[in-house]
Amino acid sequence: MKDNQAKYPQLRFKGFTDPWEESKLGDTLTELKSGLSRMLSNNDIGLPVVRANNINDGQFNIDSDVKYWYVNDPQGANTVNYLIRKNDILINFINSEAKMGTATIVENTPIRDTIYTTNILRARLKKEYDSYYWFALTQINQYKINIKIITKPAVNQASFTTVDFKKLNFMFPNLKEQQKIGSFFKQLDDTIALHQRKLAKLKELKQGYLQKLFPRNGSKFPQLRFAGFADAWEQRKLGELFKPSRNKNNNDLYNQKDILAASLGTELIPKRTFFGLKSTKESVKNYRVVKHGDLIYTKSPIKGFPNGIVRTNKGNVGIVPSLYCVYQAQKEINTSIIQLYFEDKNRLDFYLFPLVNVGARNNVNITDLEFLEGIIKVPKSIEEQKKIVDFIEHFNKAITLHQRKLEKLQELKKGYLQKMFC
Repeated sequence: MKDNQAKYPQLRFKGFTDPWEESKLGDTLTELKSGLSRMLSNNDIGLPVVRANNINDGQFNIDSDVKYWYVNDPQGANTVNYLIRKNDILINFINSEAKMGTATIVENTPIRDTIYTTNILRARLKKEYDSYYWFALTQINQYKINIKIITKPAVNQASFTTVDFKKLNFMFPNLKEQQKIGSFFKQLDDTIALHQRKLAKLKELKQGYLQKLFPRNGSKFPQLRFAGFADAWEQRKLGELFKPSRNKNNNDLYNQKDILAASLGTELIPKRTFFGLKSTKESVKNYRVVKHGDLIYTKSPIKGFPNGIVRTNKGNVGIVPSLYCVYQAQKEINTSIIQLYFEDKNRLDFYLFPLVNVGARNNVNITDLEFLEGIIKVPKSIEEQKKIVDFIEHFNKAITLHQRKLEKLQELKKGYLQKMFC
């Protein structure tokens, strides 16, 4: 019964009823070839070279982070043998363990001759096999499990051999059904890529406005301003506007469900684990209470922000680990303007650089009071503060909406990958 079930996927297009057949990957290929091993140049000396950095989340991008090699190889290799073309599948096989076996498909032959590097395999298929089906196959769980089995870990880079890779067995339908499945996943990938581009554009626009709506380079006037506001911005010590909050969860009013954490998003989010340690009923007694409008500084690195980040609690009352600094406004100010001020990484780094030292576990050595010693620039007018916060909040809502749509599509794809392959 199990053998019979393995020949039929759970979800199928109409008109296809034949059982699938098992094949070794090697039997589906006309070629499986690793790329050229050279010390590549940052200068454009001839041929762009595809590296692992150019393959991310199944997408192929040679528009940035490009390195180059000569058309006529000084060591005598024929670079023509390493050109990539439409429908080639490129597979990471010498890399970090997380990247092993990850692949991309070359949708169109590059306008400019392009080769690939030694830690990538170029797969070319027999005419009985569809490239987009084969590429989708590299994203199913069974493929990832098999790659893990054949991978040989190492200190610097893991790898697997082409011999082991070719021996991997997978189920294949006839060519027409492969094409139907491959086309379906290509359309889904194109939709996901479109939403990713829209999301990236929104984030880029937001960052552009964050730079223009706040003064730069010693100026007291922002480059872009709402009508009706002309006064110079004030230079204020952060400690004039905020004071450390002393509220702790001593009376057990809050539990693990109330724990909040800062993230690269704009809101505080629920979280129960920090540094791999799960919170307990006892441990949360030392957590700090954070009220609506309170400001927090994480004092620990978050991806791309080695000195931590600053966030405003825009939601309900919660608790945060004692590592976090928590501040309450002591003068009339829209506390969200402070988060926006520090969302620009350059401003945050400029502010923190004189104040912090990095300690054990990459935590930042700075006291609650020391963090308030720096100088910031803010509009004197509460109304101008609100205008800026409301304007950026429109971007935040649009970004959140697109992020959710994207996550929904990615989950949808994950489900289809499970159900449409044997």
